[in-house]
Amino acid sequence: MYRIPHAVAALLATAPYAIAHAQAVPDPSLPSLTVSAERDGEQSRLRTEAERRLTPGAVSVIEGEELRLRNVTSLTDMLRYTPGVWAASGLTGDSTFLSIRGSNLDATNYDGNGVKLLIDGLPVTAADGNNHNRDVDPLSMRRAVVARGANALTYGASTLGGAIDFVSPTARDGAPWELLVNGGSHGQRQARFTFGGVSGALDALVSGEARQSDGFRAHQRQDRQSLYANVGLQLGESLSTRFYVTGIDNDQQLPGALTRAEFEANPRAAEAAAVAGNYRLNVSTARIANRTVWTIDGDSSLTAGISFETQNLYHPIVYAPPFFSLLIDTEQRNLGATVRYQRRVGDHDVLAGVNYGRTRVTGGNYSYVPGGAQTVTTHVDNRADNAELFLVDRWKFAPQWTLVYGAQAVSGSREVRNTDATTGVLRNPKADFDGFNPRVGLIRELSPTSQLFANLSRLYEAPTLYELEDDVRGNNSTLSAMRGAVAEVGARGSHAFDRHRVYWDTALYYGRLDGEILSRADPLAPGTSLSTNVGRTIHAGLEALLGASFALDDSGRHRLDPMVSVTLNHFKFDGDATYGNNRLPAAPRFAIRGEALYRHADGFFFGPTFDIVGRRFADFSNTYTVDSYALWGLRTGYATRQWEVYAELRNAADRKYVSYFSVRDAAGANDAILNPGAPRSLFVGGRFKF
Repeated sequence: MYRIPHAVAALLATAPYAIAHAQAVPDPSLPSLTVSAERDGEQSRLRTEAERRLTPGAVSVIEGEELRLRNVTSLTDMLRYTPGVWAASGLTGDSTFLSIRGSNLDATNYDGNGVKLLIDGLPVTAADGNNHNRDVDPLSMRRAVVARGANALTYGASTLGGAIDFVSPTARDGAPWELLVNGGSHGQRQARFTFGGVSGALDALVSGEARQSDGFRAHQRQDRQSLYANVGLQLGESLSTRFYVTGIDNDQQLPGALTRAEFEANPRAAEAAAVAGNYRLNVSTARIANRTVWTIDGDSSLTAGISFETQNLYHPIVYAPPFFSLLIDTEQRNLGATVRYQRRVGDHDVLAGVNYGRTRVTGGNYSYVPGGAQTVTTHVDNRADNAELFLVDRWKFAPQWTLVYGAQAVSGSREVRNTDATTGVLRNPKADFDGFNPRVGLIRELSPTSQLFANLSRLYEAPTLYELEDDVRGNNSTLSAMRGAVAEVGARGSHAFDRHRVYWDTALYYGRLDGEILSRADPLAPGTSLSTNVGRTIHAGLEALLGASFALDDSGRHRLDPMVSVTLNHFKFDGDATYGNNRLPAAPRFAIRGEALYRHADGFFFGPTFDIVGRRFADFSNTYTVDSYALWGLRTGYATRQWEVYAELRNAADRKYVSYFSVRDAAGANDAILNPGAPRSLFVGGRFKF
């Protein structure tokens, strides 16, 4: 029977008080849960904005419509202008390195932990916290909500980087029939269609996509096909349910990493071992889910959901004969469930919820010869579960003031069962992990469109199964969860004057962690890594998105729309016995990205884009520096109500730069760790709505 840990019991004990405390005189200025006069799509947007305004910290909203007029094939493209996020890839879409507020700053390229990914509030991140799934397609969403760090409390996320929730479009919220195509440099070809309809209480929407890319490097081809569908049923005026089906088949060659000398000589080349070993990242995914919403009355609602997913991974990753080769061939099965209850009572908006996830990974690790024999070396049977219980009250105790207080309890287990195929020896690290994370925040309304906010929160993140497998000690010992606290202040809003408008979204945060889990490459087995808890670390930074729309004439038909996203990072060890006060690797000291577009009221736009990225360290010893770089490009397009076209030029100066890399303890000049960024590239695309 599943136990109730002390952390969960403590949170349950606070629930009666919080709900009882919510009995107060109604305040008509609080946002309603439903807006019946608007279409379902507008209701969804307004609910998202209302939740954002009730969060005393950094939350970004990315609208899917904004992505159709630029080249978007990956999370890297989608998150390009989101402050606080470091996303990088080597062009092909399913190899994105993702870090938010310094999460996942290690060498484990495949185990992308630290950020919880959800689709319609249901997890696609595994129960242990890893993100090696490929479920998320930016062009298949209505919008994405990026709740950075501890601001993901309302999603129940217990991850250092927070959560990203992808909201699916539906036929009922006005999603159009459309055909979207694009193509361009390096053999990129992409086509997707969407169609659906509404018939009485029933609605359905289907999207299918085919994508191919040859890549700008040798051995970098990608072939991906995907299908996304959802069917909704109105069971009455107050009850609705929706079913989701996803299928993805992705075959991707991996070009490997280069030494510095190889990078300087020819960044388009592949690592020799990657070609000889035919490195690949082939993942097939099938997912079904259901989400049911009961609108109890105008002030309360109950949402319940469940999802099940299988992923088959075929991943040759190391080839160094005759000493060592590694092919991972596993199946991962994920079960996720969530229940959320929201109630407005008087001056209070109370949200309570519970998430549960269970993951099992079976299969094996193999030594192999490309196109030839595969010999199992390790039988894998790993399991994880995770429960997150959260409760938060947003109390508007004065006309311009909202106090936000709550807590999250986390309870989970991890078990690794690796059996040596030759000796039969079982390696079986396993442990339970419990955490309790209180949070308090304050929001000050400066105007109907601007706010100040501050919060103080605890952080907690348990290790993933991959991290336990790769524990540097190599026995049945287990890593500890990392814990910490973070303080944050910021401001967001917009202001219109004359025919102009400016907007801003800024946050300054400072966090201290104990026992952060970091992985570095194993020098005895290149391409693999070892994990360990380190001492104290500091994660601090400044995040800002600033933009405007300036009228260039009296009528406002000609406008200039500048926008800049600024991220300043301060991630470092804090008096570590080995690394002192060294900076943490992988994330740049700063990243400044933006554009300045001229827009005409008829739908034409044109303007430059830019990316300025500071230098980074590639090792914990801070002896190997990856240079800063600056890129510029151009973007243009034309949009009408029924069709849109665009063209985008990236890296116009054909600058040679490093996109991402593996991390070492002390990297050597001849270590193959660098993954080049894309050279000059031109993409064109169009969308046709029916």
